Amino acid sequence: MKNVYRVLAFLVAAGVMLQGASVAYGMFGLIKWVEKGGTLDQSTELSPAIGGYTGIILHGIGGIMVVPIIVLLLLISSFFAKVPGGTKWALFVLLATVVQVGLGLFAHSIAGLGWLHGANALILFGLAVTTGIRVNRVAAVETPVPVSV
Repeated sequence: MKNVYRVLAFLVAAGVMLQGASVAYGMFGLIKWVEKGGTLDQSTELSPAIGGYTGIILHGIGGIMVVPIIVLLLLISSFFAKVPGGTKWALFVLLATVVQVGLGLFAHSIAGLGWLHGANALILFGLAVTTGIRVNRVAAVETPVPVSV
């Protein structure tokens, strides 16, 4: 079960990385589309023909559904993995994820929150990686090394 916990933690980190990549693709694609004469306003019908549309949609799906589901699975696995401090670290990841989703949703109304959304993504990535790495380090500290005489 420790391996499941570790893999889920690293999947959260990979999900955050893919989130960054998808929103970057979305924005650069949109900029290129506008530079070629496309216009984006309230009357624009959103479709895959718009440059970067796929990246923006993937970012939304990943941030609202995929990453949070993996985080919840991480928290559930933490109860069974018997990693010292594992549940605490899974809760840190959950808290950062809740903040991340909230910032992403509220940034549509208050654009300045986008700065915090980006910064919190780095915090979430770091927490997820630390959570995954801790499994091996904690296990190594707890396993006594036999000393030969």
